[in-house]
Amino acid sequence: MGRRHTRGGTVTVVGNGPVGQTTALLLARWGIPVTLLDARAERDPIGSKAICQQRDVLEVWDAIGVGRKLADEGVTWGCARTFHRDHELFAQTFVDRGISSFPPFVNISQARTEELLDEQIAASPSIDVRWGHEAVSVDQDETGVAITCRTDDGDRVIESDYAVVAVGSRGSAIRQQLGVTFDGRSFDDKFLICDIAADIPGWADERRFYFDPEWNPGRQVLIHPCPDSTFRIDWQVPGDYDLEAEERSGALDERIRKIIGDTDYRIVWKSVYRFHSRVADRMRVDRVLLAGDAAHIVSPFGARGLNSGVADAENAAWKLAFVLRGWADESLLETYHTERHAAAVENIAVTTATMDFLVPQSEEQHRHRRDVLTAAVTDPQARAQVDSGRLAEPFWYVESSLTTADLGRPFAGRPERGSTPAAAPGILVPDTPVTLRGGGVTRLREIARHGVLLLAGDGVDVDEIRGAALGAVHTPIRIARLSEIDTTGVLTAALGAAPGEVWVIRPDAYVAAVTDSVDGLVAALRRLHGSEPAAVTAGSRAAVRDSDRVFATAGR
Repeated sequence: MGRRHTRGGTVTVVGNGPVGQTTALLLARWGIPVTLLDARAERDPIGSKAICQQRDVLEVWDAIGVGRKLADEGVTWGCARTFHRDHELFAQTFVDRGISSFPPFVNISQARTEELLDEQIAASPSIDVRWGHEAVSVDQDETGVAITCRTDDGDRVIESDYAVVAVGSRGSAIRQQLGVTFDGRSFDDKFLICDIAADIPGWADERRFYFDPEWNPGRQVLIHPCPDSTFRIDWQVPGDYDLEAEERSGALDERIRKIIGDTDYRIVWKSVYRFHSRVADRMRVDRVLLAGDAAHIVSPFGARGLNSGVADAENAAWKLAFVLRGWADESLLETYHTERHAAAVENIAVTTATMDFLVPQSEEQHRHRRDVLTAAVTDPQARAQVDSGRLAEPFWYVESSLTTADLGRPFAGRPERGSTPAAAPGILVPDTPVTLRGGGVTRLREIARHGVLLLAGDGVDVDEIRGAALGAVHTPIRIARLSEIDTTGVLTAALGAAPGEVWVIRPDAYVAAVTDSVDGLVAALRRLHGSEPAAVTAGSRAAVRDSDRVFATAGR
């Protein structure tokens, strides 16, 4: 391709929405130069769109400087109420196995999320943003990727080592060029979405879901609080629904009044959607990775769209960084597909089950829904079968090739709604405050997101495992004694950690392994990197030592 390589490698990110923005910022955080492309001439900040941000995603965004801002500006909530007609069926709360500094969910408009991410991108010298660059073809060979873009000044070719395609649902042309299918289904019913500014006491800090309310008989209504006394209301409507006709007749005002009464209100934004459920058969094609809605589309009941897209971004970013910095072989990138495709399939299964309950596809499903909702008013067992959307949660990499299974900590399967699995390989490590050597306090997941973190019990010889780690992999590694950083004992208890164990934490804060032997540690580290590494050089040894000094968490 005649491409000039930048030291450390380069990545092109196609799509300047929140998934593309997050990918670019995470790559820049690893020191990787990024070219960020978008077909639009400029940002179009319209409507709430993806509003519901889950706790673990806020922590990812905190690593790039926006998580705390989003939490402070948004509406926080930790209760999801579900009703059948005028009966409350249940109120779901959310378990935190650690002590996270973020609430279970924050509602804030996608427009504001993009604005805050734009501010971080503008401050990063590693990200080159190019609006008005419509990607029309993607070519690649064994040396890199060339993306041809249509611009007002003619076609331009952007070259890089790798590319991440995060163009949202508009990715059909690129998927076709890559030979990727996008199978799934579409739902007949539509959903009307209105953002309304109004004062509605008692609704400002909880999600409300209504089955068959008197003001939308036979269908559903979902209400989310947003900042500035704004509420997002989603109505399930028939497939032939006509928004313009309803506005002209005054029926839209009547529809809103049935919910809020005589309260003054203003429509901030409105739209009608038909929801789809689709997943790409491949999320990695050689040097090109697909992320977000370009790789999977799910219905929004459960807030699994953008939240899963951010998880794609983090998974892609640390693996691309490891490959580009020479810390891992390119085979590590294949685990991006296996891990995130499995996550997408899980989300499709969860949201499709929800949609089949919300919009039954057969007489048998209609009968089941009717019987369950009727019985759920008084029967707790029936209540457990009511599906108003299993809200976003991390995917668990328990079957990943990067995870070393622990027979003493078996995965019990999908937990109850609002709960999380116990700490174990393949599960996100519980987040807790940790104490640094100098006396400062930070969060465990914050120090985990800089390389590989080893948490050692008091019975572990830290010098021995440091030497073993240096001989096993290239990656920057920090080693911390649990007793030194966990002065309250909360983290040790949350892990159920034994004195002779070492917990291996991935750069995305997932537990990769728990081991009580040096040989087990070496094998787990090599497995985490996807292949047997090359010989450790003096430079990589220095990187490990420098990392220990910077983060000051390693006992010596």
